[in-house]
Amino acid sequence: MTEPLFPIRMITLDIDGTLIGDDFVIGGRTQAAIRAAMARGIAVSLVTGRMVSSAMRFATELGLTAPVVGYQGALIRAMPESGSTRLGRLLMHTPLPAGVARDIVVWATAQGLEPHMNHLERFILQAGDPGADDYSAFMGAHAEFVPNLLEAARHPVTKVLAVGEPPYPTEMAPLAAAAFAGRADVTISHPRFLEFVAPGASKGRAVRFLARRQRIPLGATLAVGDQWNDLEMLAEVGHGAAMPTAPAAVKAVARYVAPPLEDEGVAQLIEGLALAGRAQAMTLSHRLAEEAAARKAAS
Repeated sequence: MTEPLFPIRMITLDIDGTLIGDDFVIGGRTQAAIRAAMARGIAVSLVTGRMVSSAMRFATELGLTAPVVGYQGALIRAMPESGSTRLGRLLMHTPLPAGVARDIVVWATAQGLEPHMNHLERFILQAGDPGADDYSAFMGAHAEFVPNLLEAARHPVTKVLAVGEPPYPTEMAPLAAAAFAGRADVTISHPRFLEFVAPGASKGRAVRFLARRQRIPLGATLAVGDQWNDLEMLAEVGHGAAMPTAPAAVKAVARYVAPPLEDEGVAQLIEGLALAGRAQAMTLSHRLAEEAAARKAAS
């Protein structure tokens, strides 16, 4: 675990289950805390499993200027210039080879999962997929339908996502990791979503990239997330905070457990650790770390 440093100079935030719930609304207190952090010169980035174009509406709502990380770190874009209708400049892209993507589609289908593909800002579904409307609403993007998903994977793709009813995707994750060891990395971004990205692509790698780019120590970074795909990110930074709904293994690598989403836990962390005075922030850090350690010991 990285040693925590003060003051906090960078904040990296997951979106679903961390910033927003099922209503897709960022609370007013959270918005105010993020804007206050940026006003102090703290870099704030969204780091998500979503496609960047899907995350961009939240980044724009918050007025962010730092890069946005999508697809578990497989793709990073700069924020577009003010007033621009185009997506920001591509800073990093690590796609899956086409052959691996096709093998994942075959494997997922055989396991009774519904595979999708993402490439850059394309959201690709098999024609007739019964969940298309739900997926499009969740992503905030219109799906592109193809007659045959296998034939559509002629070139590298950014991510393959396999959908199933919980807890099946989580149960299948170890089997998927074993089946594609060395060829793709496997994670869970949502109880319904089993995700495959290129080896080495992770939110942890993305946060390292952001920290180097902005010359900010990882120890001076606050990261907040709630799912398996946040594990590497929370382990990488000095101030890793898991939401209380996170799996036990994710909480185990985090220094803190955040207050609940419904209580705007992200806002409370930013207010107490990034906006408060140094002595007050250090006191809160020690208390939260002790509380998290006590929970681990009791579990």
